[in-house]
Amino acid sequence: MELLAPAYISTLASQIGSLSAFLGGFAATFLATLLTIKREGHLLTVTITLAVVAAVAFIISVIASTVQIAIYHPNAPSFVSDFPRARIQMSMLLGFMVGTLALLGSLGCCGWLRSRQIGWITAAVGFFGAMMVIVLTVYN
Repeated sequence: MELLAPAYISTLASQIGSLSAFLGGFAATFLATLLTIKREGHLLTVTITLAVVAAVAFIISVIASTVQIAIYHPNAPSFVSDFPRARIQMSMLLGFMVGTLALLGSLGCCGWLRSRQIGWITAAVGFFGAMMVIVLTVYN
């Protein structure tokens, strides 16, 4: 297994943190919009739950990426070297992946709240997006 250079990890963490912050803001805004809908139902509950999972997962990813950047900074204080690097890196990546898939799931479900036709379209596009994310990250 090849060890990654600290500069590479820091740059990657910066990119993931920035993207997670943006997508987390989008997920939170999407969640707020869903919460204003004046109807009830199982599908609305699932859509809101996925939006909440996405927002929280992206927050975890942002915090973990910030810690990653601090750990790998050349002028980091000595006590930072005791931080569990692998666990923090896994939290960052897992938060990003869970957030991305939950957001795509929530977007895929939201069309059903409007109509059956739009539901099929958003479900297909959300499913395609999720499959592309999985293929791009798992199968290299």
